[in-house]
Amino acid sequence: MGGKNKHRSYFQRLARYYLWFTACLGLFLAALAILENEGMPRQWIGYLYMFATIVLYAIIGVVARTSNVSEYYVAGRRVPALFNGMATAADWISAASFISLAGTLYLHGFDALAYVMGWTGGYCLVALLIAPYLRKFAQYTVPDFLAARYGGSSRHGKLVRALAVAATIVVSFIYVVAQIYAVGLIASRFTGVDFSVGIFLGLASILVCSFLGGMRAITWTQVAQYIIILVAFLIPTMWLSMKFAGNPVPQVAYGSVLTKLAKREAQLAVDPREQEVRAAFKAKADEYGARLAALPQSWEAGRVEVQRRLDAARGRNASLGEVRNAERELIAYPRTADEAAHVWAEQRAANLARAQPPEPHAEPFPGKTREESDQRRNNFLALVFCLMFGTAALPHILMRAYTTPSVHETRVSVFWTLFFILLIYLTMPALAVLAKFDIYTSLVGSSYDTLPTWVSYWANVDKTNPLISIADINGDGIVQLAEIAIDGDVLTLATPEIGGLPYVISGLVAAGGLAAALSTADGLLLAISNALSHDIYFKMVDPGASTQKRVTISKLLLLAVAFIAAYVASQKPADILSLVGAAFSLAGSTLFPALVAGVFWKRANHQGAIAGMLTGFLVCVYYMLHTNPILGGNADSTWFHIAPISAGVFGVPAGLAVLAVVSLLTPPPPRESTGLVEYIRAPEEA
Repeated sequence: MGGKNKHRSYFQRLARYYLWFTACLGLFLAALAILENEGMPRQWIGYLYMFATIVLYAIIGVVARTSNVSEYYVAGRRVPALFNGMATAADWISAASFISLAGTLYLHGFDALAYVMGWTGGYCLVALLIAPYLRKFAQYTVPDFLAARYGGSSRHGKLVRALAVAATIVVSFIYVVAQIYAVGLIASRFTGVDFSVGIFLGLASILVCSFLGGMRAITWTQVAQYIIILVAFLIPTMWLSMKFAGNPVPQVAYGSVLTKLAKREAQLAVDPREQEVRAAFKAKADEYGARLAALPQSWEAGRVEVQRRLDAARGRNASLGEVRNAERELIAYPRTADEAAHVWAEQRAANLARAQPPEPHAEPFPGKTREESDQRRNNFLALVFCLMFGTAALPHILMRAYTTPSVHETRVSVFWTLFFILLIYLTMPALAVLAKFDIYTSLVGSSYDTLPTWVSYWANVDKTNPLISIADINGDGIVQLAEIAIDGDVLTLATPEIGGLPYVISGLVAAGGLAAALSTADGLLLAISNALSHDIYFKMVDPGASTQKRVTISKLLLLAVAFIAAYVASQKPADILSLVGAAFSLAGSTLFPALVAGVFWKRANHQGAIAGMLTGFLVCVYYMLHTNPILGGNADSTWFHIAPISAGVFGVPAGLAVLAVVSLLTPPPPRESTGLVEYIRAPEEA
């Protein structure tokens, strides 16, 4: 009874703290709205959001600092289910979800629902298959469980642990690079600082929590971050919902807007001016096709022509701007015929894509032929599959199962996590439809002389690769849909301005995106440093290390990994969704078979686990390298036309099959392993 009262008192105290935090957030927004109304520049509002965010997370990090092993690794195993659900949801709603998902839904319609279904369904797998059993095991990390299940302290267990640590590091590192990349993106767009500087500003707020307080500080920071994420996402979506449907509940209201959007899409598909613009893009694509067919002569002739234009501009004393443009054209021209083939093929594909009529947003798997439609359906299902099994094996998410007071609390926590995730994920399709309808009706058909200010603002954020570009292709002075090119990553961040909300809400959305990226980055960095310090150093190198030494080493490793990840992110390795997709495929292929077999199949042994983990990882990596053009592969080399982002659809079955076959062909596991399975699957005593 005393323990229950103590737990209730702790819960009430936390609830009081976060209610005060929410009230203070509201006052902060009101104050910024007043300052904006009084004429405060946008850039200063961006600075205030950035400063307030870093200070808030720093205060929580300092208050929750700890050197206690249990507090640092698993927050003392006393996080109430409701708050653990909020923290896990914040950990889960990464930059890919907050920044990229609504934009992907805007661009690809029904096909992009694979992300919503895969990620949400994956957390159902976590709830059913893994989380409660890990909590019953009651250790610190995922490699801890796999090592104990497949060999304990023997050399076999150490090998399984080493492979699990390697998988944890690879998956978490790829994922954390995507988060830090997003941090740099948001910081640079909203404060005007350089992208690399933005990365290290964000890194400061990541480190101050994870470095000082480990899981304890990260948990309480993530609860605050979830509140910011929820407020930032719901305000602009509810505003658009009221604007177009007269209903403030977007999840319910957007169905009526979807019907209007379908009618608008049908109008634009047959609009003569739209067809004129699409024909211009088709002609441009044909021109690139002719150049490709005439290589290498076309490359040589083009280089001579570009040089001739520069010489002519210099010879007739043209304006400095004209000469500079001719110089830039020469610099940008492909250096070799092989480079020209690559560049021109990309440009041909881009022009062909823009020559197509708009795809109906709500139509499942549209295609010109039955075969094309089937390919899209298969890729949809493959992506759902990969994201589900990848989710169920993500180390930083599974670690949160260890932080609750009991197995029962873990099960309740999973319910709250799903509830808090769904608040966001059920809103995203609505946001995509509402923003799309706004652009299709307000922007399309307007005059170039009256373009809204948000278009020029976002067009100038990154002049090398514009986030939005609108060019008058047919010269009629009217904006056509085919003349608009918009980057998916800009949609969520620009939604407040698209809907006509004040800039203070744009800053709030940026703060929400920053919170999503930072919360996930915190959890990932801790997963990596804990795997290195606990699973490698303490369990394999120095089992006699003191608790103080273990925590200190974890902090130092976290610092090192964070700076390496920041450096890799500063090189802009790929877009956010591509990095995240690779991380999920690798997690599912490598860890999921061993985790699920470890809980539900007593006959699984260490030989099977090792073979399954290696096979899943190698199949997945081979497919990505073999088919992804960014990694040097060939897109024509796909198996069954499955996209590289869904490589796990081959890795997971391969890993499961090899684990099962090798386990059956080798001696059964020792009694200790089967006893562990019986223990973690036994119902918890009241």
